[in-house]
Amino acid sequence: MEIVDFIVEGAAGVSPLEGEMAAKRPEGVGSAVATSLGLCGAGASRASTPSVAFGDISPSRGEIAGAFVITAETAADVSAREALLDRAMGPKRRKKSSEKLRRGRRPSEGLAFVARDGSGAVTGTVRLWDVVLGEGGRSALLLGPLAVDPTIKNAGIGSALMRHAIAEAARLGHVAILLVGDAPYYERFGFSAEKTGSLAMPGPYERHRLLALELVEGVLAGAQGTLKAAGRKLKAQRLPLAA
Repeated sequence: MEIVDFIVEGAAGVSPLEGEMAAKRPEGVGSAVATSLGLCGAGASRASTPSVAFGDISPSRGEIAGAFVITAETAADVSAREALLDRAMGPKRRKKSSEKLRRGRRPSEGLAFVARDGSGAVTGTVRLWDVVLGEGGRSALLLGPLAVDPTIKNAGIGSALMRHAIAEAARLGHVAILLVGDAPYYERFGFSAEKTGSLAMPGPYERHRLLALELVEGVLAGAQGTLKAAGRKLKAQRLPLAA
């Protein structure tokens, strides 16, 4: 059985600031996607920003409470990210079908993000991976894992990470994102199982939990076959020579 490939940070709704990311809808991106992301209008910049800040504004104090920032993941974040995933998802996370498409690969270029608190500590993570939809099929992205520090609830970190990752994937020209997860959570971002009936994961999974989001309308029409890894391979580490 495929275990949920994310951690939901409670039943919190979208933070008022999450839908106001300054990102222009890239040419060709469906209007439904733009609506679900809360993307801004024609006056917004298409330039990539190094970080996006979020938090809940306190009207009484005029300051941001529980603020966090989303930035590109760096090599220095590896140990903190892995520790967070172990806390949030447990040791069985490495046995998921999704892991077969990630093992030995690097995330898609420019699509690995972390959320940091005010002290700079990693409180959330999301990564997207390059895949191919079936033998000789269309290129797409696989999202996961999405996880938030289990000690933090109702901060909107998971939702903010999702919206930022989807917006960046669209800005970089990707056409579709797939994931394995609960539809009631991911529907708010535009994901559904409507067009994944002829697609499959390379291992055990629950078919109704294979969801997709078209960033360009119609690109998943007729898509079929088993997802295959297509990302950049990790460089093999050289072992030190014996003296």
